[in-house]
Amino acid sequence: MKPQPQPTTGQGAQLNPHNRFHAHRSEVNDEYLDYLLAEGEDQKRKTKIIEIHPKTIVNEVKSPDVRMNWSLNPYHGCEHGCVYCYARNSHEYWGYSAGVDFERVLLVKRNAPALLDATLKQKSWKGEPIVLSGNTDCYQPIERKFGITRKLIEVFWKHRHPMGIITKNALVQRDLDLLVPMAQKNLVHVVVSVTSLDESLRQNLEPRTASIRKRLETIEALSSAGIPVTVMMAPIIPGLNSHEIFDVLSAVKQAGARDAAYTMVRLNGQIADIFKNWITQTYPDKADKVLNQIKEVHVGSLRDNQFGRRMKGSGKVAQHIKDTFSLARQKVFGMPDRLVLNQDLFHEMRRPQLRLF
Repeated sequence: MKPQPQPTTGQGAQLNPHNRFHAHRSEVNDEYLDYLLAEGEDQKRKTKIIEIHPKTIVNEVKSPDVRMNWSLNPYHGCEHGCVYCYARNSHEYWGYSAGVDFERVLLVKRNAPALLDATLKQKSWKGEPIVLSGNTDCYQPIERKFGITRKLIEVFWKHRHPMGIITKNALVQRDLDLLVPMAQKNLVHVVVSVTSLDESLRQNLEPRTASIRKRLETIEALSSAGIPVTVMMAPIIPGLNSHEIFDVLSAVKQAGARDAAYTMVRLNGQIADIFKNWITQTYPDKADKVLNQIKEVHVGSLRDNQFGRRMKGSGKVAQHIKDTFSLARQKVFGMPDRLVLNQDLFHEMRRPQLRLF
């Protein structure tokens, strides 16, 4: 009997699908892989790091579905390995797969701080908040080695420029010495992603992210230091974590979060096949139910590109999730006002004479 493949631990994607931009397609010969599997040999992959040198670093965000106008990503690819990650498809533009390559071939922008400094010095720059990171996590594990995110925060602080941070890594606590004075001037807002309180699910779904305990501790550390924290329950996956809405919001509120929001899972491009393969291997008893419910919230398909619908879904299941989240948010947080960061200090730093008036 042919041995059945088991999910590779510590890895989200179990596939490395063909890059749609490549003219030629390669296929894996299963005979040798079956031999390794039968012999019990590991097929471990090492992370490959490639330095790139972009000419610009701040990206304009034109999507009406997100509340940011500008983003900055110090890395492409992400070691966290979240199997559902919408950013996987962007790795194909660099010539790599959205699957295992996204987690194991990482592109590093060492010149990001210098490019940011040059951008903020431009006379045309208006000082709108810039968010780290709109695509891949700025505090993923390689940040410990390269420290690019910390250098970027130093640039923001030098210019007294407002910034946001989106992360699911406890490493953000390392930079409290910079974030605290920025928060005192209303220059920073941190968004922590908490998808589930089930540690087993977290390990399978987001294999190299901070544990649930560490994330709650991070929210508490940031909030206690006066840094405003919003939690994103992102994504909500019907049939997998959708039943946890009240529990997640209650836990993050207790840890000190000021607000919470959510997005619905969407599996565009290659992510649909990657996710289907993952859930079939990892949760075979739930796979059909979960996949069918995802299709139900996306008009019969796993993929959904329509602005306004793709992030929240539509139909009865999506409406039930929306209503549940709205009720939970109101009961737990009391519907707090949206945070507006300070842009005035940036203009004062640029033109000190304004302080005279």
